[in-house]
Amino acid sequence: MKKFIILFSSCLLSFNCVAQQPKEQSLLLKTSVQERLAGQTDVLELRTEPLPVVRVAFIGLGMRGPGAVNRMTYIPGVEVVALCDVEQKNTEKVNKMLQEKGLPKAQEFYGDTSVWRKVTALPNVDLVYVATDWLSHAKIGIQAMKDGKHVAIEVPAAVTMDEIWGLINTSEQTRKHCMQLENCVYDFFELTTLNMVQQGLLGEVIHGEGAYIHGLQPYWDEYWNDWRMDFNKAHRGDVYPTHGLGPVCQAMNIHRGDKLNYLVAMDTKAIGNPEFLKKKRNEEVKGFRNGDHTTTMIGTENGKSILIEHNVTSPRPYNRMYQLTGTKGFANKYPIEGYALDSEELDPALTKNHESLTAHSFVPEDVQVALMEKYKHPIAKDIEDQAKKVGGHGGMDFIMDYRLIYCLQRGLPLDMDVYDLAEWCSLIPLTEISLDNNSAPVEIPDFTRGGWNKIKGLKFAQ
Repeated sequence: MKKFIILFSSCLLSFNCVAQQPKEQSLLLKTSVQERLAGQTDVLELRTEPLPVVRVAFIGLGMRGPGAVNRMTYIPGVEVVALCDVEQKNTEKVNKMLQEKGLPKAQEFYGDTSVWRKVTALPNVDLVYVATDWLSHAKIGIQAMKDGKHVAIEVPAAVTMDEIWGLINTSEQTRKHCMQLENCVYDFFELTTLNMVQQGLLGEVIHGEGAYIHGLQPYWDEYWNDWRMDFNKAHRGDVYPTHGLGPVCQAMNIHRGDKLNYLVAMDTKAIGNPEFLKKKRNEEVKGFRNGDHTTTMIGTENGKSILIEHNVTSPRPYNRMYQLTGTKGFANKYPIEGYALDSEELDPALTKNHESLTAHSFVPEDVQVALMEKYKHPIAKDIEDQAKKVGGHGGMDFIMDYRLIYCLQRGLPLDMDVYDLAEWCSLIPLTEISLDNNSAPVEIPDFTRGGWNKIKGLKFAQ
């Protein structure tokens, strides 16, 4: 009995010692938030003076720029006033296209990597459309806003935290729009699914997945001055996250009632791209930074999770994963496109056998067609046919440009703001930090600086 008392007392002592110990400090790597200058306010739901005619200057006419110019010619109230590229042949080619369409010739700028500064300073420009290499995106965008222009920047719009904060602060100071040209949020499946979410069909979305899986071996040599390969040589992490992350963030109302809190990244070693360089260019690269496959997990303020993947070298089918798990339904794009829903949430009018449907499998094709029609997003209804004719990744590029101009012409808030840009691009520098610290969790700062809960839910202005 005495031994039992002693043993029991020892256990209690041990328990108390453990219980009274302070909790271990979090291993979360903190990320600083730049202070907002006195008098500077956020640009949440920013409205600007309507522009019935939007005069556009295009900077960068290599891979993405010419298509953007072509799409803009189909939108009423748009004037293409300036074309800029390092190479003269690119500006001349696009100008020829304008003239063949019976449109006025635009002013041309070319010759070196700083000629764009003449374009942002032009007095007859309302919007600067940036489609250059990644490293020049942010500096052009910042200067364009300082010169009094709205700016739309191809993805990713920024690759460092300094660039991200520079775009945010300049937009807030100048009260000019700064939109990242993330086309995937305008894919017809993503738009329809977003409408389903907003109508409550999937219940509460608790988990999302996105990806950019795209072997770039056939395209590496097409990038001017090899800028994209050079970036992968020098940087580790998810260097191209916005296609996968953007649509998921919209469905989860990020900075519109929820916010991204932290991330953890893991990667594989680099094999594919170094082998490509050795085989195709006889180039031996030591210390290639970016691994073949990068996986990132994100936690949100409201207890939700997001999985994002990046792989541009493995022999895999193209996959721009978009997946949502809700409390009442499931949506998936790539490799199989479909919906799985609780029969209780399904309108009986959509199928005669709705009672037999189960969320254990995708709904039949006829039901999916009916769902896609019933929940077609309002912004796509009127321009769907035209978008598919004009093209650009099946029409989503045209919807993106159309919505940008539509909102500018009416003085409405844009569908995507500078904080969307910041959140989605932040994975580039923050995943690198995580990986370089043995996959440590890294804080994702509140780029709204306290405004993330001011707006309740994502709304596209009409």
